[in-house]
Amino acid sequence: MLKIGQYNDLIVEKRVEFGLYLESEEDRILLPQKYIPEDANIGDTLRVFVYNDSEDRPVATNLTPKGVLGDFVFLKAKDVASFGTFMDWGLEKDLLVPKSEQQDRMIPGKKYLTKICFDDLTGRVFGTTKISVHCDKNIKDLKVGQKVDLLIHSFTKIGIMAVINNRYFGMLYINETYQGLSIGDTCTGYIMRLRDDQKIDLTLKEPGYNSVKGSGDTIVNILKNAGGFIPCHDKSTPEEIREVFSMSKKEFKRAIGGLFKKGILDLKENGIRLNTTKWDKKLDK
Repeated sequence: MLKIGQYNDLIVEKRVEFGLYLESEEDRILLPQKYIPEDANIGDTLRVFVYNDSEDRPVATNLTPKGVLGDFVFLKAKDVASFGTFMDWGLEKDLLVPKSEQQDRMIPGKKYLTKICFDDLTGRVFGTTKISVHCDKNIKDLKVGQKVDLLIHSFTKIGIMAVINNRYFGMLYINETYQGLSIGDTCTGYIMRLRDDQKIDLTLKEPGYNSVKGSGDTIVNILKNAGGFIPCHDKSTPEEIREVFSMSKKEFKRAIGGLFKKGILDLKENGIRLNTTKWDKKLDK
């Protein structure tokens, strides 16, 4: 079955003056002359992207779009009309985000996180910036502690909204996030909580022992770069600890406690000092 808005492997059926006709179960699909590979022959199988042309006819291309059906991608708005906004997705025909699918007023030249969707009624591919609405609400396959890929979508007063595994929508709490993030960034996160209202709470810290070990490694590396001593300790303010180590005070205290027990660092009244004679050996244990 022909897949609109996706890549298809189609067989070359016929050559004409203006291109190649490729076989599909529904009808022949035109690959225009300018997109034909030099070594293409009748009977060859070509991998092409199929979308609708300006007259809503399926057409093939060997251009690479910036996203395919189901993808979340940042696209630049090109032209704004009364019925919607045209987005540059790397093809001759722009992707339309209908006005009804716009989260906010769109401005030409600005980039927006857009999901590429398909309308079963019209057979057309379209874009939407109403991201949370078009994410999967069925979270039964997710587990607390699960490692996931995040795409940063937006910032609110309390959280950082992110697309999870190109499928779900969740939030990192700002007061628990110590890594500098910007819209469009991708990073690794973990499922912190699956709520009864089907919402997902996220964290950047790996749960359990591995999180403590990772924080300990961070502290050791920062100490090394600082010459082995930093005037931070368990009495330092949360703001001071966050500025130096990009972690919460609770996490910092847990990590330096573990490093102290291993003999990797010494706790001083005015800060923490790296025990350079022991830390390499201890970290491997």
